[in-house]
Amino acid sequence: MSLTFPTGFTAAAMAAGIKPSGRTDLSGVTSAADCTWAFAGTRSTTAAACVTRNRDLYAQGAPIRALLVNAGNANAATGTRGAHDNADMADAFGSVLNVRPEAVLTASTGIIGHLLPMDKVLSGIEHLPDELGSGADAFASAIMTTDTRPKTAEATLSSGARIVGTAKGSGMIHPDMATMFAFAFTDAQIDQAALREAFPAIVNRTFNAVTVDGDTSTNDMAVVLCNGQAGATDLQEFLTALEGVMRDLARQIAADGEGATKLLTVQVSGARSEAEALAAARTCCVSPLLKSAVHGNDPNWGRVIMAVGRSGAGVNIEKLRVTVQGHPVFQGKPLPYDDAQVSESMKAEEVVFTIDLGVGDARGEAWGCDLSAEYVSINADYTT
Repeated sequence: MSLTFPTGFTAAAMAAGIKPSGRTDLSGVTSAADCTWAFAGTRSTTAAACVTRNRDLYAQGAPIRALLVNAGNANAATGTRGAHDNADMADAFGSVLNVRPEAVLTASTGIIGHLLPMDKVLSGIEHLPDELGSGADAFASAIMTTDTRPKTAEATLSSGARIVGTAKGSGMIHPDMATMFAFAFTDAQIDQAALREAFPAIVNRTFNAVTVDGDTSTNDMAVVLCNGQAGATDLQEFLTALEGVMRDLARQIAADGEGATKLLTVQVSGARSEAEALAAARTCCVSPLLKSAVHGNDPNWGRVIMAVGRSGAGVNIEKLRVTVQGHPVFQGKPLPYDDAQVSESMKAEEVVFTIDLGVGDARGEAWGCDLSAEYVSINADYTT
């Protein structure tokens, strides 16, 4: 059964001819009412036009009514022309929906440095309302690029309000704000100031804790839209549920990393601060050496010691503890263990390392994936 959006949200998805493959590549979500919202965009100094425009709208604080996504062209490194094309997309979608262009967010993903085929984009936008009624699954599929599967998650609150999240991302994943695309839609009534205050920490513990290859995209963004159609909801319950949805999406992104065969989870405890715990976990997840060892089912815990040591997190080597799939391998000194048994335990869909830094009581968790030859193949042939 198709996943439905919360009350008041409607989606549309179509193939506008932006992708050479002919797959769906243009999609949008509209709201029956103004939305309070929160946004996080890449800190890359070469950010795409969609990120810079959305960031400007965020600073203005105006309500949002719609989101338009092009998944065939990044429209990044395209200069003034690209900025105008991005604005024209918002103008066109606002016109067919009869809402102000300033109430329309835009998102683009695909190859960097190519101008948008605006004839196809504008023609598609003109006909996009004919497709309204698509479910969340169709929208999640339409925003994919190298993803192998759509990514969705949902939660229902005690008030009856729902949160539905969608995301895309498989490569160029090492965010410094959000990750790839992550969109959450809810009919809960949430105060904008409170939402914006809480959102950065939620993003940091979820999307900023994901890495596939160490490369931050020009187009990364995370957005949550709240149209209030289900009425008032307890704020703390909502924020907890929103973080749960985004954590689910973050793990799905890591598991679907380009060429990945397994999910890598690193759980860090005993840190001086949450920031240091996250830094240690994320550094482990991005290490090509550790990722390669995970791919080969090699319990080479020295890769963990190396990554933690360069992460910037405080460590007491005499109290440092490391386990691989629950098997203790280091506790201030190397521990005896059965290589074959631990290697066999790593032949799983998820490989978990736990690390206690021995210097505090803060925790953090990050997610990544193994590094396979398929990752190289995908990116060696990306544009050719």
